[in-house]
Amino acid sequence: MERRSFIKSLVAVSTVAVATPIMAKEEAKEAPKKSATKGPNDMPFDVALKTIAGDKEVKESDKVKLSVPEIAENGAVVPVKVEVDSPMTEKEYVKAIHILNTKNSNARCADVMLTPANAKGYFATRVKLAQTQEVVAVVELSDGTFMKKGKSIKVTIGGCG
Repeated sequence: MERRSFIKSLVAVSTVAVATPIMAKEEAKEAPKKSATKGPNDMPFDVALKTIAGDKEVKESDKVKLSVPEIAENGAVVPVKVEVDSPMTEKEYVKAIHILNTKNSNARCADVMLTPANAKGYFATRVKLAQTQEVVAVVELSDGTFMKKGKSIKVTIGGCG
């Protein structure tokens, strides 16, 4: 290849590489604004509950103890503790604890799988809440039954929205 044709090719490629982003930016300005699309993990509360329990009934239970603050000063870090009054034997144990919320775009906050080796049906974490809403703990037992407990939390500032 001659030097002259190499330089011509290099200039042509550089022009295309520089012009393409500029043209795309101009097209983006002219395109109408689309509404914010939901992410791949967005799931409303009802769909999340159906995904977890299927067609099985999820009963309110006093065996599930849900500890959350009544007022969360910072919605970005809301402490949540779930304790289940259930034996942790080979035949009867807490299989999973799911923490859900009712108003965030993604209702699923945490999913924890347990075994009898855990010795206690307990889980603690911090969740992010966009606004005042209910937090619900859904517990799956080894026999396939589901229990839940929900509490409302008032978020004053700094939610995730």
